Amino acid sequence: MKQEPSAERGQDLATAADPTAASDEVWMAQALALARQAESDGEVPVGAVVVLDNQVIGRGWNRPVGDCDATGHAEINAIRDACRTVGNYRLPGACLYVTLEPCAMCAGAIGHARIERVVYGADDFRAGAVHSIFAVFDEPRLNHRVAHRGGVGAEESAALLRAFFRARRSR
Repeated sequence: MKQEPSAERGQDLATAADPTAASDEVWMAQALALARQAESDGEVPVGAVVVLDNQVIGRGWNRPVGDCDATGHAEINAIRDACRTVGNYRLPGACLYVTLEPCAMCAGAIGHARIERVVYGADDFRAGAVHSIFAVFDEPRLNHRVAHRGGVGAEESAALLRAFFRARRSR
């Protein structure tokens, strides 16, 4: 899985989640900590946090193997946690921080949850649905627009993934 840092991508609109570059780095650091949790659980190291009004309302990391759940991606788990926290299946004004570019399933869930903005780390050239393979958030036929920024914490995110898959291949 080739992971390269990306430049800032797509729409980067102001949100209630304080989209300054400094705060993006802070929240991404929390997502990276959750990615390390996934790795310690033997899962692909991807972590995610959902932030609303400068507060974390949802946390998730990859758990598809441990939970026997194909939908157990970090973003889905973080969205589920955030929805339970606020008591609503919609998360307007929220920003999701994730260490790897979301796949099509996760991009769809992000849109359905009405998340306002996504910030991700490493590009995913095999399944990325923000810009690498698909551009779901830029699809004009969809009724919800999601602002997005890539490349935040990309080097560390990609390094975690490379190390994980290198170790897996050497077994």
